[in-house]
Amino acid sequence: MKVEIDAVLRGAVERGEVPGIAFVAGDAAGMLYEGAFGRRGLDQPAAMTPDTVVWIASMTKAVTTTAVLRQVEAGRLSLDAPIGAVLPELAQPQVLMGFAPEGGEAMLRPARKTLTLRHLLTHTSGFSYDMWNPEIGAYMAARQVPGIIGCQRAALGTPLVAEPGERWEYGIGIDWAGLAVEQVTGKRLAEVLAEEVLGPLGMRDTAFRIGADQRGRLASMHAKAPDGTLAAIPFEVPQDPEFHMGGGGLYGTVTDYLRFCRMWLNAGTLDGARVLAPETVREAMRDQIAPLEVTPMKSAMPASTHDVELFPGIQKGWGLSFLINAAEVPGGRAAGSLAWAGLANTYYWIDPARDRAGVLATQILPFADRHVLATLEAAERAVYAGWQRRA
Repeated sequence: MKVEIDAVLRGAVERGEVPGIAFVAGDAAGMLYEGAFGRRGLDQPAAMTPDTVVWIASMTKAVTTTAVLRQVEAGRLSLDAPIGAVLPELAQPQVLMGFAPEGGEAMLRPARKTLTLRHLLTHTSGFSYDMWNPEIGAYMAARQVPGIIGCQRAALGTPLVAEPGERWEYGIGIDWAGLAVEQVTGKRLAEVLAEEVLGPLGMRDTAFRIGADQRGRLASMHAKAPDGTLAAIPFEVPQDPEFHMGGGGLYGTVTDYLRFCRMWLNAGTLDGARVLAPETVREAMRDQIAPLEVTPMKSAMPASTHDVELFPGIQKGWGLSFLINAAEVPGGRAAGSLAWAGLANTYYWIDPARDRAGVLATQILPFADRHVLATLEAAERAVYAGWQRRA
């Protein structure tokens, strides 16, 4: 397995598809593969390593959701009670109906259905991202709503684009869920994550704030032009934010995140630390949105993301808060596996049926880079080829 995966990662660097790339794979018992190739940035000489610190972006969502589920277990939050009782701003959400032909004013109406925490965690709340929804982008431009990555509370001031529970629409719901954690604990989200998730799991390099040691291992961000040319660009999530972006603000390493994935393979525990109850893990791994399905995400910001459709032709659901493939991926993960990704081309999967998990990271925009996805697919096949031989 090591020889095959090394060749896959090295090839991506040698072809100039990525400046540097790191990948780890493991099972419930431990690490199966660990490797990295290339440099941390085209603007720095340091080699990419498995402990290189990267912005994990929306891979934050599952970590935040874990903290949310701990509050559900403790009785501080309910998945199905009106979330407006905890976050009054969500008690009477508005739905965007389009824009008036005269003057272009946004047309809003009150939502007819009650918004719940389960809606927020499953992306069925009706909240969306401007990167994939041009109507929300137009609303934000007209109302001067800042982008979410700036971590200003005003960034959350967008309406719904659908009734709660009506459709799957990827959006800012888990940022709101992180604020619900803060409301019921009386602590900032960073503190809750450190105490209840990151600390118990030994994820020492994962945080919203980049520490001095982590900064010494930080990868640069890169933009990839349509012709494939890569250039390092300035980028950093605010280090003193108005709110901790529970949907995408964490920095971390692939080795740290594999520990998080392995906790799920071990039904909520790792190295003696119990983070979630087994029944909570089972619920989180269940498709929550059927008969709705995860739909393709069409880019409204080409500099940030390509169109996104992972595993075309395979039905996909959503858990708390993971993509779930309903069918086996040929040569790879089993049906019912959990997965998601981060905007700068970071990816993970968790396969309880075959006891495998993997995490891949580079730092490139736009998201869903076809070369990185091909590298992930090839690395995954190599992991499962080893599994098949051992089975």
